[in-house]
Amino acid sequence: MYNVHGKKDKTDKNQLLAEHSALVKKLAHQMKAKLPPSVEVDDLIQAGMMGLLDAVNRYEDTHGAQFETYAVQRIRGAMLDELRSNDWMPRGVRQSMRKVETAISNLQHKLGRPPKETEIAKELQMSIEEYQELLGDGGGHQLVYYEDFQDEDNSEHFLDRYCVDESSDPLQALMNTGFRQAVIQAIEALPEREKILMSLYYDQELNLKEIGAVMGVSESRVSQLHSQAIARLRSKLKEKAWTGLA
Repeated sequence: MYNVHGKKDKTDKNQLLAEHSALVKKLAHQMKAKLPPSVEVDDLIQAGMMGLLDAVNRYEDTHGAQFETYAVQRIRGAMLDELRSNDWMPRGVRQSMRKVETAISNLQHKLGRPPKETEIAKELQMSIEEYQELLGDGGGHQLVYYEDFQDEDNSEHFLDRYCVDESSDPLQALMNTGFRQAVIQAIEALPEREKILMSLYYDQELNLKEIGAVMGVSESRVSQLHSQAIARLRSKLKEKAWTGLA
């Protein structure tokens, strides 16, 4: 409901907060399951509640997206911002992983095939041990970052661009642009070992230790391979201008 000034009533905002607080906890626990033990779920919940509050304040009924769809993006974004602000993955590591993505892209074009670990390390002028240590440090590297959907000057957010008319749904808009198909194609182009790893991690939802048991390698080695697979995918998607900013 709106008051005479066209603003949402405070009671309506409080109701939205109360109704969706369980959603924040659900998303926090889902994210925590993919993160190191050092990350506290309570910190994610607190950040998520701030994201929910932001969604409540910014959402308008004229947006095409349902409130929950809109809120999920704000909540997850706030949680990711919390992780970055606490240097869970320091900016230096993300920058190093972007260099890995660039090296992979250059070698892919030069060789006409997915480059091997030793070739990537050489391109980066690192020993294989240094490269694998870098991959281990980049264990939280993500396929898509929240800021991937911002303009370079951070002036406009993806959700703001795609929630301006009554027919638009931000998630559906992303899927409709071909992003989903681009990801599928990029996964299919992965080396077989990394393709299996991604399937076990995302489709079967096994943790790193369980994947290590299946693949016959250590948990730390699985983490390295996962980071490398994500770097390959982001490199491929960058060619299609999907992840140019992270």
